[in-house]
Amino acid sequence: MNSVFLRNAFILLAIFITFFAEGKSLDSEKPNIIVILVDDLGYGDLSIQGGKDIYTPNIDRLFEKGMHFKNFYANCTVCSPTRASLITGCYPDMVGVPGVIRTHEDNSWGYLKEDVPTLPDMLKKAGYQTAIIGKWHLGLESPNTPNERGFDFFHGFLGDMMDDYWTHLRHGNNYMRLNDEVVDPEGHATDVFTNWAIDYLKNQKKTDSPFFLYLAYNAPHFPIQPPEDWLEKVKKREPAISEKRAKNVAFVEHLDDGIGRVLTAIDELNISENTIIIFSSDNGGHLPSGASNGNLRGGKQDMYEGGIKVPACFVWNGKIQPESECYSLGLTMDIFPTLCEITGVKVGHEIDGISLYKSLLGQKQDTNNRAVYFMRREGGSYAGMCYYAMIQGEYKLLQNTPFEPLELFNLKNDPVEKIPMNINSEKFNELRYNMSQHIRESGNIPWQNEK
Repeated sequence: MNSVFLRNAFILLAIFITFFAEGKSLDSEKPNIIVILVDDLGYGDLSIQGGKDIYTPNIDRLFEKGMHFKNFYANCTVCSPTRASLITGCYPDMVGVPGVIRTHEDNSWGYLKEDVPTLPDMLKKAGYQTAIIGKWHLGLESPNTPNERGFDFFHGFLGDMMDDYWTHLRHGNNYMRLNDEVVDPEGHATDVFTNWAIDYLKNQKKTDSPFFLYLAYNAPHFPIQPPEDWLEKVKKREPAISEKRAKNVAFVEHLDDGIGRVLTAIDELNISENTIIIFSSDNGGHLPSGASNGNLRGGKQDMYEGGIKVPACFVWNGKIQPESECYSLGLTMDIFPTLCEITGVKVGHEIDGISLYKSLLGQKQDTNNRAVYFMRREGGSYAGMCYYAMIQGEYKLLQNTPFEPLELFNLKNDPVEKIPMNINSEKFNELRYNMSQHIRESGNIPWQNEK
């Protein structure tokens, strides 16, 4: 028998003996994954993002431990569509979620396609245990509940916003669940989700399987309800700010404390060395609620930068350089292919996102010249119509409501979007045509449940 073959066989045998002697499987060497998505966080509402009246040491520490993405966008100006992009790797209108999924059918503007593979579906192929703690917002009933869309474990809130962070109700409905069981926990929702996340981490520590935890907080989405002691602390420290701003700051700082508790648990459980942590927001801050988007124009619901540009960081000890920065264009939908590449899962179906793995490793990757699209469909004063934006290179085409004309900006020369360019220009016509073709394609996708 060939000596090289024998030598390689002995090497492989030794590897297997080592793993099994230590009570491990090969899958246990795959990195654990935690995606933390917060709700309506302002671009300027982290001290590491330049916030002067806000103190977020735990999230700041997370950013410092990894790569800070300086040019990262949510896939939409509001909740459900961005969340659909996160778990599918696609534009939200390409998977049936052009707008917000709500309790009442006449004001619900999306239905997640039943046959689209989800991120937990993909990661389970690589041996991952999958869980979502917190806000789901992609369906209130079968077949679009978390456990039916790839998550082994769900402990959280099915709905959109909470009408009260203490009662956890929405339109009088209790959407809190433990898998498919209705539960009624006590306490502020941010604390509840933090405690549940820590419980999950402790339980997973007892297993050999790698895990994917999607931790989705409702905060700091309105109603702005920080615990009273957090509000009093901010008022004492920042006496010059308004009551509305003080509440928002306290709400975010309470959220930061919860995330800090989760990060502490990760360290105490000795799993930080092989855990990827991703942090971002589903859209920009809600200005009427006292959020700050820094120097960016607009806020939540707007196609201006303040509505879609969001804080983001990726942390992976030993792989991603601490305190590094990336200026490559990234979107929420890119998280899907990035994690699939890292875990060795082949994506055999069409998606719109691209893997940012090279960027994470500090390798050259030019993502800034691709054309990316944003849209939202909404009822009420929007009358069920859509409005759109797209970015291609340094140019951005947008309309901020369905009733406004399209505007073209050069983000390199005019990052605050104050100087519209000539609408008769060749660039305007090029981007408008490209946008029309995306609209043609997405028009083939149904977004209402066919019953």
